[in-house]
Parts: sequence; structure tokens; C-alpha cells
Amino acid sequence: MPPFLNDLWLVYRSVFEFALIGSALGLSMYVVLRTGLLSLASAGFMAIGAYVGALLTIHLHVPLLVSVLAGALAAGGIGLLLGLPVLRLSGVYLAIATIGFGEVVRVFMLNIDSVAGRTITGGALGLNNIPRKTETWHLVLFVAVLIYLFIRIDRSRTGRAFDAIRQDHHVAASMGIDVVRYRNLAFLLSALIAGAAGVFSAHLTYFVSPNEYGFNGAVRILTFAILGGYLTWLGPIVGAFLLTFLPELLRFLGPYRPIVNGVVLILAIIYLPRGLVDPRFWRKTLRRRSPPPPAAPLETSG
Repeated sequence: MPPFLNDLWLVYRSVFEFALIGSALGLSMYVVLRTGLLSLASAGFMAIGAYVGALLTIHLHVPLLVSVLAGALAAGGIGLLLGLPVLRLSGVYLAIATIGFGEVVRVFMLNIDSVAGRTITGGALGLNNIPRKTETWHLVLFVAVLIYLFIRIDRSRTGRAFDAIRQDHHVAASMGIDVVRYRNLAFLLSALIAGAAGVFSAHLTYFVSPNEYGFNGAVRILTFAILGGYLTWLGPIVGAFLLTFLPELLRFLGPYRPIVNGVVLILAIIYLPRGLVDPRFWRKTLRRRSPPPPAAPLETSG
């Protein structure tokens, strides 16, 4: 690798890694939006995965893969239990319920400091000295597996059921689609993905704190999917990379950076309400800009 590329990689490696984690979290939001659900539970699921994975590594010294599986399964189990009551709700009521879930998780992590003299969550101070086991290739592989999963879902009966439910769940139910089952499946997938992302994040930053997983974190994850576009799996990835890299690229603006960052986001949402990756919008734009086909020559008789 040329020296200047090596220097560039050293500078932006951590930003790239956080963008990959953001991509996974955006996909955890995308899968529930795909079924027409507005859930803000991903930050709570991420917290569960992060703490479970970190505790296993600190106290039992298990391999990273075991921590990831345990964190994902813990978040998935809580997701299944949570989905039973809250998925009866929809719209803003579901959003409020899942915000409440996230706050319950955060307050629990704040108050359960230690049990029998053994550190559990570390309280407000969080957990420190978590071994850095997450490597860049782990995150690339994780996101690649998620992309493959969603491509397969898009081409399956499950993907078609998700789309039908998002467009009109009453019509979908009248067509014989089990709306409750598919929404529970989407909620479970969201919890599993966010839990695994939490484990990777904890073993990347050496530290977890309850304040990382509050309301602001939940809204940021939602923004990844909304800005990038929730109609395709590529949207949340684009949104996560943009929102992660943009503040770094605008660092030269100093105190004006948040203003420019906010203006860019507002303009993107106003002019591309379906997100930056809106297949319908880009098809129309490309069709409009392509030159018209040449007119057929007129046939003259005689």
C-alpha cells in the first residue's frame, strides 16, 4: 500500500469501523420499518448485547464469537418477550412504548452496579478495560452477512410478506398473510442484529456506559435508516456512512460544523423524503436525463 494511503487508513480506520457498526444498527431498524413498524428499541437491544458480551469477556474470558452469539441471543430473547405486548400497538404508540423500553434498560444498567461484590454494569461509570477483540474484518464480514441475509429475504416469500404488510396490513391479513407472525419475526431479527452490533462495539471501544444507549442513540439509529432510505437494505448503510463520515470531513469548519451538518441533513430529507437510496426517484431521474430515442425515418410512397 502506498504511504499516503496507509496514513489515510490510519486516520480514518476508526471512523470506517464505527460506520460499519452504524450500518448494522441501521439494518436492525430497516427490518422493522420494512413491516410498517416504528420501533425505537434498537438502542436498548444494543445495550443488552454490549453488556452481556462485555461481562462474558471480562469474567469468563470467552472468545469473541461466543460473546457475540450470547449478546445477540440475550437481546433476541428480550425482543421476543417485549414483542408480545408492544407489537399490538402501532405508529406513535409503538414508538413511545419502545422508547420506554430503552429507558428501562438504561436505568437498569445505571442502578445494578454490582452483585455480591462482583461488578455487573459498573453503574454510571460503566464497564472499563474491555479487551479490544473486534477487528475491522470482523465488522466487514458481519455487514456482508447481513447484506446477504437481506438479499435472500428480498427474494423470498418473507420479503414479499414484509412489503405487503408495510403497504396495508389489513389487506395483507385478508390475503392470508400472518401479520403478527411476520412482525414478530422482523422484531426478533432487529433485536438479534442490534445485540450483536452492541457486542462488537463494546469490544472496539474498550468501554460501555448506560448513557450511550439513551434516547439520543435511538434517534440516531433511526436517522441512519430514514436518511439513507428504508425501502432497500442499501439505504441504512449509506445513511450510516454519511452520518459517520460527514462530521469528520467537515472538521475544518470548526464550530460551524454542526450547522452545516444539520443543513445537509435537512435538505436531504426535504428533497428526498424516501431517503438518499430511493430506487423509484433515481429511475425517474436517469430516465429523464437519458436522450430520447432517434425518431424512425418517415416512409414515402412513390
